[in-house]
Amino acid sequence: MNIDYSQFLNMIPEVTLTAILLIVFVVDLFTAQKPSALAVRQAEEGELALEKEKGGAQPLAASALRKWFNPLVCVLLFIHILINIFPTAASTAFGGMYETNANIGIIKTILAFGTLIVLIQAREWLQRPDTAFKEGEFYVLVISTLLGMNMMVSANHFLLFFLGLEMASVPMACLVAMDKYRHYSAEAGAKFILTATFSSGVMLFGISFIYGATGSLYFEDIASKIVATPLTILGMVFFFSGLGFKISLVPFHFWTADTYQGAPTTVTGYLSVVSKGAAAFALCAILMKVFAPMVEYWRYMLMVVIVLSITIANLFAIHQKNLKRFMAFSSISQAGYIVLAILGDSAMSVVALSYYVLIYVVANLAVFAIIASVEEHNGGTVNMDSYNGFYKTNPRLSFIMTLALFSLGGIPPFAGMFSKFFSFMAAAQGAQVTTTIGVLTYAVVFIALVNTVISLYYYLLIVKAMFIKPNDNPLPTFKSAVSTKFTLAICTLGVVVFGVCSFVYDWIAVAAGM
Repeated sequence: MNIDYSQFLNMIPEVTLTAILLIVFVVDLFTAQKPSALAVRQAEEGELALEKEKGGAQPLAASALRKWFNPLVCVLLFIHILINIFPTAASTAFGGMYETNANIGIIKTILAFGTLIVLIQAREWLQRPDTAFKEGEFYVLVISTLLGMNMMVSANHFLLFFLGLEMASVPMACLVAMDKYRHYSAEAGAKFILTATFSSGVMLFGISFIYGATGSLYFEDIASKIVATPLTILGMVFFFSGLGFKISLVPFHFWTADTYQGAPTTVTGYLSVVSKGAAAFALCAILMKVFAPMVEYWRYMLMVVIVLSITIANLFAIHQKNLKRFMAFSSISQAGYIVLAILGDSAMSVVALSYYVLIYVVANLAVFAIIASVEEHNGGTVNMDSYNGFYKTNPRLSFIMTLALFSLGGIPPFAGMFSKFFSFMAAAQGAQVTTTIGVLTYAVVFIALVNTVISLYYYLLIVKAMFIKPNDNPLPTFKSAVSTKFTLAICTLGVVVFGVCSFVYDWIAVAAGM
C-alpha cells in the first residue's frame, strides 16, 4: 500500500509536536543521571525537610546539570506556537478523517499557549530534589497529552477522535499520579484512571449505537443520515456522558475535587484549563456538526447540565476549606459557562467558547501559580485559612491573586467579564420568546447570571482572607522563582489586556469566519 506522505504537510501542528516529543525524549535519554539514594528516599517519604536534617546536602546532580532543560522545552514549544499561530487554509488528510482550518488552528494555538505557561510554571517544582529526576518524563507526558488534544479537535471521524481522546487521557493519569508518595497523588491518579476508563467505555457504547444507526463514523456522513430515533438519542446521550467527564460537568464531576486535591498543583492547573478546553472544543464541534439534525434534543440536555453544573458547583465551593478543592468546584462552574456558549448553535458560539477558554487559561493559571508558589515555600500548605493576612507579608502576590479571582468572577473591567458577556450573548443569539426553546434559553442565561453573583461571593472569601481577616502568624514573606514571576506577568497582562483590547476577540472571530 502506497502512502501519500504529503498529507503530513496538512498536519503541521501535530508534526511539530511529534518532533518536539522526540527531541525531548532523546535529550532526556542521554542527559539524565541516576537519582541519588537521598532523592529517592525524599520522593518516597515526601519530606522536603529531609535535606536540612542531612546537614544541607547538595541537590540532585541531574537538577544542577540540567537547568537548561526547562528553557529548552519552553523554547521548542514557543517555536511551535509561532509556526502555527497564523490561520491556515482548510485541508484534510487520511481520507477526510483529519481536517484543519483557520478556526481549528486558533484553538490549537490557545491550547499550546496554556501548555507553555504550565511548563514555565513547572520549573520550580521540577527543581525539587524529589522530582528533578522525573523532569524528562513530565515533559514527555505533557507534550503527549497536547498531541492527543490536537488530534481530538481536528478529528472528522469518531475513530480518530477516540484515539486522540485516549492519547490525552492516559498520559494525564500518569501526570496526576506523578507525586505518588505525596499529597494523595496516587489516590488521585487511581480515581482519575478508573473514572476515565468507565467514561471511555460509555462513550464507545454511544458511538457504536450511532454507527449501527448510520453505518458510518465520518462526521459528515452521520450528519446526513442521522434521524432522531431511540437508538440515536441514546447514542448521543452516552457520547455526551463520556465527554462530560472530561469537562467535569455535573453529574459527571465526582472525580474532580479528589483528583485536583491529590495531583501536583502544576498538573492540577494544566488539567483545569488545557484539558477542559480541548474537550469543550471537541464537544462544540461534534454537537454542531454530527448532531445538527438533533439540535432540539441536545439543547434541552445541555440546558439541564449547564444549570446543574453552575449551581451545584457554586454551592459546594462556598463550603470548601482546601484551596485546591475550592478551585476544583470553581472549574466545574466555569465549565458550565464555557458550554453555555454552545446553546446558540452558531459561528458566534465557537468564537465565544474559544475566547472564554483563552481568558480562563490566563486567569486560572495565575491562581494556580500562586497556590503552587505558596505550597513550595510553606511546607505544602493549601488551606484557605493559611491565607489569612497574606497581604501583610506578600502584597504583590495578593494583588495578582485578587485580579485573577475578579476575572474568574466576571468583575469589570477585567477580561473575565467580557468572556462571560460573549458567552451569554452567544447562548441567547437567535432565541425567540415566542417559542418554548427560546424562553428556556433566556431562563438558563438568567440563572447563569444569578450564579455569577454567587460565584463573586466565594471568590471574595479568598480576597477577604488575604486583606481583611486577622492572623497573628501569617505566611512568611518569600521570594517566588523567576519562572513563577514570568508566568504571573503573562497571566496578569492577559487578564487586564485581553478584555479591553478587541484585537484578541477579532483574531478569533476572523478565523471563525465572522
